[in-house]
Amino acid sequence: MSNEPEIEPFSIDVPEEELDDLSRRIAATRWPDEETVTDQSQGVQLATIQELARYWETEYDWRTCEAKLNDLPQFMTEIDGLDIHFIHVRSDHEEALPLILTHGWPGSILEFLKIIDPLTDPTAHGGSASDAFHLVIPSMPGYGFSGRPTETGWDPGRIARAWVELMKRLGYSEFVAQGGDWGAAICDVMAMQEPPELLGIHSNMPSTVPPDVSKALVRGDLAPSDLSADESRAYERLNEFFTKDIGYAIEMGTRPQTLYGLADSPIDLAAWMLDHDIRSYERIAGLFDGQPFGAITRDDILDNITLYWLTNTGISSARLYWDTLYEGEGRFFDAVDVSIPAAVSIFPDEIHPAPRSWTEQAYHDLIYYNELDEGGHFAAWEVPERFTSEVQAGFRPLR
Repeated sequence: MSNEPEIEPFSIDVPEEELDDLSRRIAATRWPDEETVTDQSQGVQLATIQELARYWETEYDWRTCEAKLNDLPQFMTEIDGLDIHFIHVRSDHEEALPLILTHGWPGSILEFLKIIDPLTDPTAHGGSASDAFHLVIPSMPGYGFSGRPTETGWDPGRIARAWVELMKRLGYSEFVAQGGDWGAAICDVMAMQEPPELLGIHSNMPSTVPPDVSKALVRGDLAPSDLSADESRAYERLNEFFTKDIGYAIEMGTRPQTLYGLADSPIDLAAWMLDHDIRSYERIAGLFDGQPFGAITRDDILDNITLYWLTNTGISSARLYWDTLYEGEGRFFDAVDVSIPAAVSIFPDEIHPAPRSWTEQAYHDLIYYNELDEGGHFAAWEVPERFTSEVQAGFRPLR
């Protein structure tokens, strides 16, 4: 008899009293004064978060999201001592390529719901059966319905090894991997570990910054004088992020346990999750002021926040930054050393619009590179059709 942990079906049924408690806490929020500036430079604006709270309490329905997830095949299995929750959708097309998709922070598996059907059944969306995938979409440790680690060390390297084990346990002897944000970092590390089962990776937030450029960013220097126009643009965007937007990552990377409000106040959790990078925040704030954000809706945003709230993963998700800072492998955006086939898609509103010149130095077997004209940090959510096309095109050379 095998001693391998079982893969058990999983479904969600949040007790009604937890939803009642959430509504009560939203209604009982003690609000601060309004910001003293007219722009977004002090963080999430009072009018934005109050409109989010009003909608959350009076119109939003978690059960709709719960039903969407329960309509999908979800499972739980133990890997390296931790319960891992994942969605597993097999394509009906015989030659489908196994693909593991990894989310980031402040994201979740919900980012990928709009691309599951187009990737597993491309013919139903005007595509070719030769572009079909079997999809595995896990919740990272400390996120969503996966277990919350009780020890240190769950950094991208450990998660990457767990993902390889998951794919092998599902019977996939060969597979590809895709990710953005932390998902990109996990794909990078997995690629550098070079498990024989991994055929290639696709990233929509590649780590490409050369060492000399990274040092200049750390010092807050002007862009090096020998950069091309594309490289200078990337430098300025990264410099903006590190000087204006990085506060959340510093706090989670150094003092995550201090963030008790994330477990106690749904409004604190919501504001913390909204304030990721300035371009994403501007578009999300616009949603609560009646403006569109691609395919993302108000309910999408609140599905994601509510998932964090109901699973009490505000602080456990933050610890990924701490584990990576103290025990991990490098700094976000620093150039990696990936030798296996890699595909890269650059969405214009991403934090780091990596130029091709840097990308080729970091990914030595670059099989696909494309700069798009729309989309940002949450590309699979915001522009699912474009994202789907990029994943299909990026992995086409490996079929």
